[in-house]
Amino acid sequence: MKKTIFIVDDSTTNLSMAEEVLEKKYDVMTMTSAANMFAILEKLTPDMILLDIAMPEMNGFEVIKQLKSNELHAEIPVIFLTALTDSYNETYGKELGAVDFIAKPFSEQELLDRIRHHLE
Repeated sequence: MKKTIFIVDDSTTNLSMAEEVLEKKYDVMTMTSAANMFAILEKLTPDMILLDIAMPEMNGFEVIKQLKSNELHAEIPVIFLTALTDSYNETYGKELGAVDFIAKPFSEQELLDRIRHHLE
């Protein structure tokens, strides 16, 4: 059975690129906002979440704080997939519970390797 990955990013271009890379190996669901993700989480728990940081309404740091504060979702591995690649954002994201940090634009192989590493 394929593992399920949520990709949350306000850019439909980024969602399409990541989905294209991952859909051969995983069940992928794309969402353009945290609100969409939290609504779907009420019905389906993914094996992993790829999360952008710079989003309107609720940024990725706020999303992961809310996610990790809920015992039903606290164990879902989160990888930040973001253009905010400075050491402050990476360190802060990992302190909040992210398992990894992938810079955009990403290479297909790096994305696949890091996801596989955290799911196995």
